[in-house]
Amino acid sequence: MPRSDTVFVCSACGHEAARWAGRCPDCAEWNSLVEQRRSPAAAGVRGSGASFGDGRRSGGGVAVAPITLRDVEALDHERLSTGIGELDSVLGGGVVPGSLVLIGGAPGIGKSTLTTMAVANMCAAGRRTLYVSAEESAAQIRLRAQRLGGGEALAVPVIAETDLDVVLATLEAERPEVCVIDSVQTLHSSQLSSAAGSVAQVREAAEEIRQVAKRMGIAVLLVGHVTKEGALAGPRVLEHLVDCVLQFEGERERTYRTVRAIKNRFGSTNEAGVFEMRDDGLVEVLDASARFVAEATRAPGSVVLCAMEGSRPLLVEVQALVCTSELVPPRRVVAGLDRNRVSLVLAVLGRHAGIGLGASDVFVNVVGGVRVDEPGVDLAVALAVASAARRTALTGPSGRPLACFGEVGLTGELRTVAHGERRLHEAHRFGLDPVIEPASAKTLRAAITTALAPVAKEVAAQVA
Repeated sequence: MPRSDTVFVCSACGHEAARWAGRCPDCAEWNSLVEQRRSPAAAGVRGSGASFGDGRRSGGGVAVAPITLRDVEALDHERLSTGIGELDSVLGGGVVPGSLVLIGGAPGIGKSTLTTMAVANMCAAGRRTLYVSAEESAAQIRLRAQRLGGGEALAVPVIAETDLDVVLATLEAERPEVCVIDSVQTLHSSQLSSAAGSVAQVREAAEEIRQVAKRMGIAVLLVGHVTKEGALAGPRVLEHLVDCVLQFEGERERTYRTVRAIKNRFGSTNEAGVFEMRDDGLVEVLDASARFVAEATRAPGSVVLCAMEGSRPLLVEVQALVCTSELVPPRRVVAGLDRNRVSLVLAVLGRHAGIGLGASDVFVNVVGGVRVDEPGVDLAVALAVASAARRTALTGPSGRPLACFGEVGLTGELRTVAHGERRLHEAHRFGLDPVIEPASAKTLRAAITTALAPVAKEVAAQVA
């Protein structure tokens, strides 16, 4: 039987139940009810309460008079620059005082490296900083700071502590302007009996840190773990508590990393920053298109995609390999793209472009470890697969890689995508001309014919 001072809370939807059950009665999620202590104040105000006629209720609440938004005083927060241009761009211009920024990513992707660089730059700029490590010792953090080079990182004050009460007391005593907590899943509150990393512990730690940060105007960078599916670990309410959620993407075996804003209360969620991991830390990639275009293979199955990373264009190489399959059904292996979207494009190729792949294995990859999640990648996938199936390299008249972008409809038509002019300008900047896009080809079959036309003319000239 549960104690009278405890309640079972669903980690998926937040539903409260008096006793444990295997399935949440509200959202039907299995094994999501977690026991946590109920605060005395919350227990005392449950129920509707009786009204006294003067605005008070039996629960102790007093009604307040609402005001219109035009009468609310606007606040103009001075953002704190991290000294990393790509990170500042994703944040919307820097870190807002009193805000919580949650940075998630796979183990070893570079979360601690990024936060160490940011807090070192702000410390060198004269900001009061603090680095709280709940995973590593102070000696391990020093080794990372030495690897990053320069003396800025070695000047950052650091504590290695997992007790939430000690961390909060240190924040109130030191009063830093910027604080890094690595990580929120390893903090433990003595007020709860559950283990560190549990739903109750993560929610309690995030809420207590949020209250201190808002009250004292401390900008907090929270490092968070991810599950094996790639989602942020802990309760979903963790993402609602913070002001900004950054996703650190990439493959540990590759050098390129991408930082995206999933949620941002103080800026846009359409920005993305590109970094390269080196021995001395993360380096901003200011012109990633130049590197990807220079490394394009110009072989069958390769095209250049004019993609959009937030508000800026990015040229990346999309490669495909088609070979006879010995399996039923054949394999479909995708890296850097949505697998369902690739399956959709393959179906349209077979139905409307006459390129059947029912007996072939198809492999599609975005070179460099970059992930592309936008409709404009459809045409690049289709042309890369068609080029690999026909064993024909797609190049422009000058011999440079063929560039393209566009969404493929289920009826075989090409549909326009956002920022077409900016994509074209980026391709022309590197001499990629012509660019196959919805304005130049109305259907997928026409796009494939246009892409193969220069090759057919070259073959005819050689035969003549």
